[in-house]
Amino acid sequence: MGLELVIFIAAILFGIFLYWRESNGNGVYRFLNKIVNSKELQMAPDSKKGFIYQRAFIPRLIFIITSMLIIGLIIQFLTPVEVFTNYFVLSGFASFATGTLIGTYLANFVLKSSKVIEEQSETLEDKFDSVVEKGKDLIDDFKNKDKEVLEDTKEAIKPETSPDQKSARERLKDKGLM
Repeated sequence: MGLELVIFIAAILFGIFLYWRESNGNGVYRFLNKIVNSKELQMAPDSKKGFIYQRAFIPRLIFIITSMLIIGLIIQFLTPVEVFTNYFVLSGFASFATGTLIGTYLANFVLKSSKVIEEQSETLEDKFDSVVEKGKDLIDDFKNKDKEVLEDTKEAIKPETSPDQKSARERLKDKGLM
């Protein structure tokens, strides 16, 4: 189990390396495309698509499993290690294929998120500055409103009664209620 874990982690790193390498240039895929396809069916010159880069799940899976099978056949016939008859070696190859696939998706996530962060960094800075300005304006409005409310309250509190008018207590006494 310990060796499988090491193989799995190494495969994830290998998948990240494969994806990164193909995202920088797809020369092998382009060369194979020129050999296999006619001039009309060849990929566009500005296309960045590769064996793994910008592919859906199934083509990635097929490419990785096919390459693992080819590597397994080479090891089977050139070395004394029996890949397809030994459970432990076969399990290691399965772990390597799975880890490579996971590594390609992990690299895809990292590359896409770094591109989005680069694109959004300028707009985020502008948004942050506008939020700070709005906050300052809001604080200034609160300060000015407090002064206006205080003045309005003072005006409302001013006694509207004239000195010759009787108080409520005196009126109740006059009516005989008190």
